[in-house]
Amino acid sequence: MAKVCGLTCAEDVAMVLAAGADLVGFLHHPASPRHCPDLGLAGSAGGRAVLVAVAGDAGSLVELARGAGAPWVQPYLPAAERARAVAMLHEDGRKVLLPWPDDPGQEPVPADLYLWETSPGATGLLGGSGRGHAMAHPPPGPFLLAGGLDGGVLAARLALMPSLRGRCRGFDAASRLESSPGRKDPALVQTFVRNAHDLE
Repeated sequence: MAKVCGLTCAEDVAMVLAAGADLVGFLHHPASPRHCPDLGLAGSAGGRAVLVAVAGDAGSLVELARGAGAPWVQPYLPAAERARAVAMLHEDGRKVLLPWPDDPGQEPVPADLYLWETSPGATGLLGGSGRGHAMAHPPPGPFLLAGGLDGGVLAARLALMPSLRGRCRGFDAASRLESSPGRKDPALVQTFVRNAHDLE
């Protein structure tokens, strides 16, 4: 599975869908260069749309998800809100791609899929840092691997975790697929998607 995250314009959405991405991420976080100013774009991705949202509480996140119409949600919330948000999103008929930073001691909140990514403590950012991680603290269920990925490193990164290969459902990339902040490079996207699919 290949997830391309940080789409900001209709042209890139069409290109990423044509390249065969399985999931397409639309970020709601105005501080980021990958903030999507029009979450209505998620509708053009249909069942492949993922709302990636930074929110302060579960209720506001659910309202945002309803407005975007995305069937998947990748929620960035305070730790105390994570379990409640997952339950509310499921009640609302949505699937959850739960961020799982590479940190010890996390509460194993159930989710449809996890995003194993670099810790914000190491980067100062919530996702999208372009930096890899040590893969030391895996999620409690099936996951997408994220953090410093492009099409050229997927096989090598997968080879570093042979005992977890059965739980790795694919890969997520954003900043390393860009020609400029918030804009995707078609050749980089195509290589990433093709190589991710080759590893299925």
